[in-house]
Amino acid sequence: MPTNEPRLYLLQVLLITAPAFILYGYNQAGLSALLSTPAVARRFPTIDTVFTSGSQEERNSTSKGAINACFQLGALLGSLSCSYLGDSWGRRRTILLAAILALLGQVLQASAFSLAQLVVGRVMLGLGVGQLSVMVPVWQSESAKSGNRGQQVITTGIFICVGFSLTSWINFGCSKAPYGALQWRLPLALPVIFSLAIAASIMAFPESPRWLVLRGRTHDAVQALGTLKGLAWNDPRILSELDEIERSLEAARNSSARTLPRLRNDHSRLWWRFTLCMVLQFFQQTCGGNLISIYTTEIFEQNLGLSGDLPQILAAASLTWKLACSFIAFAAIDRLGRRVLFIISGMGMTICMVVMAVATSFPTTNKPASIGAATFIFIFNLCYPIGFLGGNFLYCTEIAPAHLRASMASVSTANHWLWNFVVTMIIPLALSTIGWRFYIVFASISACIPLVVYFFFPETSGCSLEAIDRVFKDAPTVSAIVPMARGLPHHEPSPASIEHSHEKDDGQEHREWA
Repeated sequence: MPTNEPRLYLLQVLLITAPAFILYGYNQAGLSALLSTPAVARRFPTIDTVFTSGSQEERNSTSKGAINACFQLGALLGSLSCSYLGDSWGRRRTILLAAILALLGQVLQASAFSLAQLVVGRVMLGLGVGQLSVMVPVWQSESAKSGNRGQQVITTGIFICVGFSLTSWINFGCSKAPYGALQWRLPLALPVIFSLAIAASIMAFPESPRWLVLRGRTHDAVQALGTLKGLAWNDPRILSELDEIERSLEAARNSSARTLPRLRNDHSRLWWRFTLCMVLQFFQQTCGGNLISIYTTEIFEQNLGLSGDLPQILAAASLTWKLACSFIAFAAIDRLGRRVLFIISGMGMTICMVVMAVATSFPTTNKPASIGAATFIFIFNLCYPIGFLGGNFLYCTEIAPAHLRASMASVSTANHWLWNFVVTMIIPLALSTIGWRFYIVFASISACIPLVVYFFFPETSGCSLEAIDRVFKDAPTVSAIVPMARGLPHHEPSPASIEHSHEKDDGQEHREWA
């Protein structure tokens, strides 16, 4: 029969994933540059670092950093809320709530006439984006085929880069606007269209079939699977996948370990999976990605001695280059696998940070050193998105068991936002105090990535979520998980290979779905 599967997955990416993660990237970096404009300084004198100096500038700088970081704190709380909302409300309704919160936050932020309104809008926007960063990858991974799950979820990284690039060029363009208010209100108002797109379209897509089975809605799960795969509800492939999902959840229904606070290190190795998720999100935030994405303009100005419009143009160009490089992961994630990309990315970032430390240790008058540092900023933006701009969200949803997928994704993504907040707050202070030595910290963390991934992170590419779950359960020891994962079947089951599992007595239905 003809299938609408490719079109449905494409619409899923364009209408949900794209706007959700463009919002992530856009708001992660957008406000930090706008807070330093004269128009914002005049509107909010308590965060003015343009027309002040000395101790007053230091106090205002601290306040400005806190205002900017309200977004990360809101995102942390939003991520944590998904541990409850994701399972009780469902994936789609939680995404709808997130879009509405983000929309309200953007309206408050763009129309702010007081600092309190700006703070409330910033926190509310963070709540929405934090929820989106958890639930969209969970919903995608539970809906996608194992053969292209990596490509579908890895698009999160591509759209984060789109957000970074958009905010850089839009901020630069609006800085030339004749009216001061337009220079900062327009950039904050434009991403409203992305929140509206999510809110208007999310309920038109099928709910996660795995969540529906978890809630005992088997009939709805069959319909969702059929819609997602473009097959009839009684197709052998649909019945086989439903059987596998139900077998995987059977133990969970009878288990007392329903939430993260009550997890036990049982045969499913839930704590080990949770640890892998936390470590991966820690690496993603502490390897230097925020430094190169958010503070590139400051690096070009302060560390490399550039002036005028050139720092802004180079920063925007480097983020546009990062966007182009993010397609490498899209092409390779299901061919080379998750582990290979993590290892390549970690090795590349280590080299870049070492070179940056050496190059920035010279005075800014040393032009060859400045050129070398600028070059390796671009090379870093090649290496980072290969493994750690979407791959982290994908992997955490893959290794979590179905009944705790939302909870694990929620807490691990909250950890992601926590370290995002910490790194974002300390970068300006570290660059002004220890300078080039700060790059050595990032180089050391990046150097740990290849070793940790090689020994402890099993490959998940091309495997069904239920097969990955079985590896963690069946491995005799933690150290045996990685070798066992190499033997998993990396393909979708064919109709011929599963037909025999559905041959029943002629007078008996395979399932009672009504």
